[in-house]
Amino acid sequence: MTTTGEEPATARGGPLWWDRRRSALLDVSLAVVSALEAGIEGYPFAKEAGIPAGAGVLFGLLAGSVLVVRRKWPIAVVLVSIAVAPAWMGFLMGVVGLYTLAASELPRRIIASLAGMSLVGMLVVTFVRVQQSGARGDQNLGEWFVPFAAITISLGLTAPPLLLGLYVGARRRLMESLRERADSLERELQLLAERAEERAEWARNEERTRIAREMHDVVAHRVSLMVVHAAALQAVARKDPEKAVKNAALVGDMGRQALTELREMLGVLRSGEESGRRRERAASVPLAAVGAAAAAAASRAVDDEGAGVEGPCLSELDELVGQSAAAGMVVDLSVEGEVRSYAPEVEQTAYRVVQEALTNVHKHAAGAKTHVRLAHRSSEIAMQVENEPPPEVASAGSVGLPSGGNGLVGMKERVSALGGVFVSGPTDAGGFRVSAVIPAA
Repeated sequence: MTTTGEEPATARGGPLWWDRRRSALLDVSLAVVSALEAGIEGYPFAKEAGIPAGAGVLFGLLAGSVLVVRRKWPIAVVLVSIAVAPAWMGFLMGVVGLYTLAASELPRRIIASLAGMSLVGMLVVTFVRVQQSGARGDQNLGEWFVPFAAITISLGLTAPPLLLGLYVGARRRLMESLRERADSLERELQLLAERAEERAEWARNEERTRIAREMHDVVAHRVSLMVVHAAALQAVARKDPEKAVKNAALVGDMGRQALTELREMLGVLRSGEESGRRRERAASVPLAAVGAAAAAAASRAVDDEGAGVEGPCLSELDELVGQSAAAGMVVDLSVEGEVRSYAPEVEQTAYRVVQEALTNVHKHAAGAKTHVRLAHRSSEIAMQVENEPPPEVASAGSVGLPSGGNGLVGMKERVSALGGVFVSGPTDAGGFRVSAVIPAA
């Protein structure tokens, strides 16, 4: 972020009440000029008042030097200029004082009151001076000239500095307001950029979790069946060569299927890495484009969440059950309701739930009879995989398969992400049941 809002604080380095040394130098210079002017004008005032000339000059010098505090006490400067106006001195002090007063942050009623006092005082003094000058002269200027000259001179010494000060003060306040708004907008942009980046990071984490679930389901199911077939192959290799050849072919087919699906998911991961490198190359973009870029990245990540690997569908459920049956599992599939198509993510989630449930039966209840039920309802699809207690004597395909403990967690995450309900647990008969209901919409 820029330091627009911090410029007044960082620029403060002048003496006493001045913000900058340049301001102090300007005010001191104006005070010197004003003191010299008032000092010179104090000499004729002393002669008219009948006082020593030195006293008049000293009085003028002291009065004119008050201009040095115009930024700190502008009211005092204007009051002093009004007070010395009858002595016909301090014109520069009066003009600069009115300008400073009008440009300050004081209430408008105070500015108007002091400006009115200065105008009336200057009008009276000018009227008297012009009248005295006309009385001394030989020319007859007319009765209209004295008030006209008094009004013109008083307005000329009062109105221009007052209007200029009001303009400068309004412009200064406008610039400060615009600066504050710019700082506020920049902070909001920074906050939006951070939130968009957080959203993009959340979307990337969700995508990684989704791919991790996919890889777990593919690897766990395929490899579990391969291990079961390999164990059966080892058991019947010598007794039944034909069955051994059949099991070997199944192992090869499942291995190729697993490699194909893993290759597709790794392709998605590589595309994600390329997009990450593109984001790093765009890191030097100005802050004004960060918010839009991060928001677009987050939107793309969310939009692409379901567009990674083309997942399976419910029409492949018969093949999935057949693979488990070929591995030695006694499994039956029943379908209720009118078969219809669903959204790809719904069909993929339903397929993965059944797949992971069958994989768990292979791991933990080898040889147990399993029932797979699928129900098509009006607004939802329900599935249930229930296995009976495993036989006491392990079958030839019963082998020790490792478990990562992520199968049930992944199934629940999948179903919950679609607004469904997932329940799993042991049955009263000693088996295990996995049930899920997913909204059709």
